[in-house]
Amino acid sequence: MLITHDTRCALDLVVDLVNTSAEGDEREGLPDVAALDRFAREHALSDVGVLSELDLAAVRRIRGRLATIFSAPDARIAAGLINELVAAAGTTPQLTDHDGYDWHVHYFAPGASIADHIAADCGMALAFFVVAGEQERLRHCEAPDCRRAFVDLSRNRSRRYCDSRTCGNRLHVAAYRARRKEAAG
Repeated sequence: MLITHDTRCALDLVVDLVNTSAEGDEREGLPDVAALDRFAREHALSDVGVLSELDLAAVRRIRGRLATIFSAPDARIAAGLINELVAAAGTTPQLTDHDGYDWHVHYFAPGASIADHIAADCGMALAFFVVAGEQERLRHCEAPDCRRAFVDLSRNRSRRYCDSRTCGNRLHVAAYRARRKEAAG
């Protein structure tokens, strides 16, 4: 599957945003407007303006909708959720070449809120996966104590764990130790 630079950036954005949600022992990753501003700068979101509490609340709502897409049981449901998301964002595809980047497509309208910006760009990135028949690449970590989202970009679609907490390594080490303990009797 060919993934353009812009789509990859949007995928990184959607995964990072979904993973800011407070779950289990995780703290809220976007606790205030300052955190949202840092998040926007870290992801080089262009033209977002001065952010407010309203923006924070709207981005948190979009985060929940994006998380639902990752959990969709099939492509038809994912497609419906994506269609609703991008339609509500008022997508307006435009070619642009800003900040030293070559020509690429922005799906959000000029002057759009940060929530609409995220919904449009991330929704379209996820739409490309559904169109390509690759929706199953939108996954959650299989470690029992982790539910972080990730996009499996491995060639054979075999990735099972997120990168952020070395979940796979922890489980492999635990399994190795259990086998050694059993063998030792």
